[in-house]
Amino acid sequence: MDFQKEKVVVKNLYKIFGSKSNRAFALLEQGHSKEDIYQKTGLTIGVQDASFTVHEGEIFVVMGLSGSGKSTLVRMLNRLIEPNAGSVIVDGKDVTQMSHDELVQFRLHNMSMVFQSFALMPHQTVLENTAFGLKLAGIDEEQRNRRAKEALKQVGLDGWENASPSQLSGGMQQRVGLARALAVDPDIMLMDEAFSALDPLIRAEMQDELLKLQQQHQRTIIFISHDLDEALRIGDRIAIMQDGVVVQVGTADEILRSPANDYVRSFFKGVDPTGILTTRDIVRNNHPTLIITKGGNIPATQEYLSTSDRDYCYLLTPDKKLLGVVSTESLREVAELASATARLSDAYLQDVPTLGLHDVLTDIQPVVASSPCPVPVLDDEGNFKGVISKSRFLRILHKPERIIHSVQEAHYA
Repeated sequence: MDFQKEKVVVKNLYKIFGSKSNRAFALLEQGHSKEDIYQKTGLTIGVQDASFTVHEGEIFVVMGLSGSGKSTLVRMLNRLIEPNAGSVIVDGKDVTQMSHDELVQFRLHNMSMVFQSFALMPHQTVLENTAFGLKLAGIDEEQRNRRAKEALKQVGLDGWENASPSQLSGGMQQRVGLARALAVDPDIMLMDEAFSALDPLIRAEMQDELLKLQQQHQRTIIFISHDLDEALRIGDRIAIMQDGVVVQVGTADEILRSPANDYVRSFFKGVDPTGILTTRDIVRNNHPTLIITKGGNIPATQEYLSTSDRDYCYLLTPDKKLLGVVSTESLREVAELASATARLSDAYLQDVPTLGLHDVLTDIQPVVASSPCPVPVLDDEGNFKGVISKSRFLRILHKPERIIHSVQEAHYA
């Protein structure tokens, strides 16, 4: 998806825990590390100079190890934690400059939060828990119950309105927490490790649920996670934090191609690249190609293919559009007809598929496996860029770390 509109713009955001934070700012300007500052002052750098943009309708995942500052960061976006410096611009308005009353209304109507701990009130029913935010917003009982029921139906809990939280499984309780956030119909949802307390199977179900809901209503979601698999599965873009600093922001593909440092590289160690990388990362232009004008010539093509020591030749127009593919066998069969009317196009192989330059590797495996020849790859304008053979694809499946290394080498070259 092409995200255009800027929804949340974070600029130079800081959080320093402890009194007299100016001492920490002075040391930061001198280049001291987070550990040095704590040793010298007892002050903790929660977030340091964070700047990034979240676009409308995207799922933006913030991830890092424990203590990296990701939960502190997300809580500053709605000022559950007050920043020491910086700004959070939402639809052109600076959240850090809002009055108390403006902030309350902003939280009630524009930005909802889903916590890891579910945060359900045990003495209230599922419906009452779901409608709680609407009640705080002053919505009348009939309307808030209607909207709460709609939200519960969205997350698959219709019929559970009168149950108590204790009657629900952990996954169902998290669905109630999600429904409560959805009920206020927010523009932005903050989700802080929302699924991390769930069993792996239920966690995957909740991720699927979130993606399904996102298809129905393109909300802007800022999702905190320490799990790379989760980030890769649901995130449009990923921000990686280290010691309170946002060290890199990008798509999984961009980060895998060009990790900012060893810390980022370690996150992606062991990741199967076939779920991230695309055909452009493995396409090779090492098969014979011929520019064909006026129909081409069968004997000349046979001679060219014979001297190339290859079985297939890719025939192109002068502007690099693919006309067809011939093989030594198909050329021989047509030549044996000894017909005066035989044309080079008669030797074109049938049912040769093509791939786009941005197709994900996991999606192209059956195409490569079933193709009669190495599969031609075309760019968005239909220009021939090369081929992907079965042997190359199998080597990548067997040694995926090789493709990561070669892609990163190509980036830095």
